[in-house]
Amino acid sequence: MLPIQHYFPKADALVYGCMGLGGSWDHATTSKEQRDLSYTAIEAALEAGIRFFDHADIYTRGKAEAVFGDYLKAQPGLREQLLLQTKCAIRFADATAVGRYDFSKDYILNSVHQSLQRLQTDYIDILLLHRPDQLMWVDEVAEAFAELKQQGKVKAFGVSNFGWPQLQLLQSALPEPLVANQLQMSLNDVNWLEQNVLTAMPEGAAHHYSYGTVEYCQLHKVQLQAWGSLAQGLFSGGRTPETAAQQATAALVAQLAADYQTSAEAIVLAFLLKHPAGIQPVIGTTSPSRIAACQQALTVNLSREHWYALYVAARGKALP
Repeated sequence: MLPIQHYFPKADALVYGCMGLGGSWDHATTSKEQRDLSYTAIEAALEAGIRFFDHADIYTRGKAEAVFGDYLKAQPGLREQLLLQTKCAIRFADATAVGRYDFSKDYILNSVHQSLQRLQTDYIDILLLHRPDQLMWVDEVAEAFAELKQQGKVKAFGVSNFGWPQLQLLQSALPEPLVANQLQMSLNDVNWLEQNVLTAMPEGAAHHYSYGTVEYCQLHKVQLQAWGSLAQGLFSGGRTPETAAQQATAALVAQLAADYQTSAEAIVLAFLLKHPAGIQPVIGTTSPSRIAACQQALTVNLSREHWYALYVAARGKALP
């Protein structure tokens, strides 16, 4: 059982990440071709049984939310079948300021208002704070959350890219639990494992990952969501492995895909799904065939030996 199912019983094991929807990251209007490609990706996710969609206000500068909202408008009744998650707090550089993070009450409230308009919905199931604001006043964040909850605009709250001390600090001001923490986790990005394997060892200093964050989330039933979970296709044909470790890992993924009679994407995601923390992969591909390939991960139960074989291949050397 996923931790998030304590709050949302119908939550999927996989989340579809909408960062690739809507076209380019400039200010150009979404073209018909880009809109059609976005709709095709959404439909592929739905056909794969995914009902949990992850957004952010900055994705393609708001166009990802907007094109998704247009799709929802054309599909009456679909909104009630979905879990919609979005994020706020990253602000792009502009004429008067550098790129920054903003947890001020007014900014959070305004961001949610705009996301609701773009998504063409009355409520967001989960709102995540995108990256930690070093000027965070927890009581001000709590006021924003309380107002959004009271108005029925947001059902639950979480964070993204937070270490456990930041989670604990923010949670201290909130009456309800933070339900999710989205972190970079994949077969290629294994620092979340290395920090524990290399505890008290000098080489551990090179694998900082906010030590204890994974365990904190397990203990407090904060859903770990893995962004970058497919490693940008590194082990499933999306890009070419460069290092010896990456090449060895890609070869092992291909071998295991044949052994388990499944896709390479499924093996890559099954590595995350096997972990006791109940990790929920966020898949961001817009390819219908790759989305379908990801769905196969739900039928794969890697053996302990195969899980460790993948880990050792990814780290590039034997365990200490």
